[in-house]
Amino acid sequence: MNKKTYTVRDLPIEDRPRERLQKIGVDNLSTQELLALIIEKGGKGQNVLTVAQNLLAHFGNLNKMKNASIEELKKVKGIGFATACKLQAAFKLGEKSEIQIKKYGEKIEGPESVFKLLRNEIGNKKKESFYILSLTTRNNLIGVDKVSTGTLSASLAHPREVFLPAIKNSASTVIIVHNHPSGDTQPSEDDLEITKRLVEAGKILGIEVVDHIIVAKNNYFSFKDKGLI
Repeated sequence: MNKKTYTVRDLPIEDRPRERLQKIGVDNLSTQELLALIIEKGGKGQNVLTVAQNLLAHFGNLNKMKNASIEELKKVKGIGFATACKLQAAFKLGEKSEIQIKKYGEKIEGPESVFKLLRNEIGNKKKESFYILSLTTRNNLIGVDKVSTGTLSASLAHPREVFLPAIKNSASTVIIVHNHPSGDTQPSEDDLEITKRLVEAGKILGIEVVDHIIVAKNNYFSFKDKGLI
């Protein structure tokens, strides 16, 4: 005999996450309840709050859950493909909201402010991601654009792709940023060579590359601070 698939409506009214959000506000909901709102329905023989608890127990914390792949999320009892997609989308929206806060004219004071801006976006990624920050003459941030994903190489960091967002944004200067999934922020020979190439290309275009920052989960490396730009 097949077990029943539970939905939020199978919970007592006072335990339903939506009703509790309306009554006490989103700030007062537990992590389990917030996850239940995204998941929306339970699985066979378990309600949505149980599925949310399964997620928390499986990954241990939200950071590990955020960095999980679709397949890793689906290993949790009650999580199917559609729900795994919704979870990834919710985490990504949270990351993007942190970047959006600084997209409208806030001044970039130095490499530490770039690290704080992007560490949640790329610090935990399992693949290298390459970004360009477009700035005004006074170092006010105009935009943050992703250039490529994959091991940094000449083909992925071609000046044409790197400087296209800066040209569109009418940037005066740029900062290039990429992550090292290993956690070791020391630049490779390819990193050094590509930085030199992009600095020269920027001079031709009249767009100065003021820094190249390598980001990891807990630290960063600034080419400018080390006298490499």
